[in-house]
Amino acid sequence: MLEDIQEVLVTQEQIAGKVKELGALISRDYQQKNLLLVSILKGSVVFMSDLLRAVTIPARIDFMSVSSYGAGVKTSGVVKIIKDLDMPIEGFDVIIVEDILDSGLTLSYIIEMLQSRDPHSIKICTLLDKPERRSVDVKTDYCGFVIPDKFVVGYGLDYSEKYRNLPFIGVLKPEIYS
Repeated sequence: MLEDIQEVLVTQEQIAGKVKELGALISRDYQQKNLLLVSILKGSVVFMSDLLRAVTIPARIDFMSVSSYGAGVKTSGVVKIIKDLDMPIEGFDVIIVEDILDSGLTLSYIIEMLQSRDPHSIKICTLLDKPERRSVDVKTDYCGFVIPDKFVVGYGLDYSEKYRNLPFIGVLKPEIYS
């Protein structure tokens, strides 16, 4: 796997420090609120696990699985719900936990769908933000790292279901996905 990585963009240590910082911010901002962290599977599961441990206030969790990529590297623009939430979110302060905010198409769809379920609030926490790729107006409320438009893997992010277990964010060599 390591031979497929062109460069390390964000180290394991940088990720750990940022996750701790984000957990502290969320804990401060959601004191006395009805916090529900919603992880968008599969990519955010590693981030969600670490973020949840960094949050120091009561928090519930739930999971959604959506697809808009298939095995490709660019979003298809069509969002398919593979697994919906298990619990109603009415009255909850929801934070959608995502691995990466890229075009924003998938997240925009999820936000619109969840808003129809009458939560108290919806915010976004993303480990990575790629603003150069944005095609819809979606902004993150809690952001780990703003990154350039490079194809990244690791720490939950994959290419064709591989590389999720790398402990850092790395740029995948173009010949791997071309």
